[in-house]
Amino acid sequence: MAVIHKTTMQPTKLELLTEWLPTREWHTGGEAGPARVGGFRLDDPAGEVGIEFMAVTDGEGDGATTYLVPLTYRGEPLDGAERALVGTSEHGVLGKRWIYDGTHDPVLVAQLYALLTGRAQAQAQSLTDVPDLTVTVSPVTVEGTAGEAEAELVRVTDGPDHTDVVVRTPGAPAPLTLRVRRVLDAGTDLDPGVDGGVTAEWRLPDGTAVRGVFAVAVTGLGSDRT
Repeated sequence: MAVIHKTTMQPTKLELLTEWLPTREWHTGGEAGPARVGGFRLDDPAGEVGIEFMAVTDGEGDGATTYLVPLTYRGEPLDGAERALVGTSEHGVLGKRWIYDGTHDPVLVAQLYALLTGRAQAQAQSLTDVPDLTVTVSPVTVEGTAGEAEAELVRVTDGPDHTDVVVRTPGAPAPLTLRVRRVLDAGTDLDPGVDGGVTAEWRLPDGTAVRGVFAVAVTGLGSDRT
């Protein structure tokens, strides 16, 4: 169970994202700076890594775009993930934290897979041990795997509005791609050929709540080559 501490972070998450977002190929610009408008958390079964799916809006008025930024928070660096580092921050309770683009973090990927296969529960973004019942899942069934099979991260590829995370599961006949939507649009319909998905809500700049697809699973979209 993740414990949400009511404390400070220096620099803040949004300050780090202000510098990091413009370096992403799926970022379309914006001068206002990101504002948090939604999201949820997942628990790390080992209790070591913080996992957050944060929706942020960058820009103003009709030019505002909402992005999905999965983040992980670690007490020490993640080996081999230097390119995925968003930044470091001093947490008022936990000390120095290394903050990563979570699509490159095997702990987040394993828990996103668990969510998509019905074995994990989305948690409230800012409350401890409170399920977020606004997050809905159309679960995916992976043929040839045991119900408790774990997903191994194979490869991460950024696209113009998404990030594809290819995973390998024991016994599965084909790789599974977890496609994380980076640019969020209202609408909960899953595209044809999608095997399952996660939908959640966020707020528009005027305060209106909308829902959209945060992530989907597609069998055979990627390859298990390294």
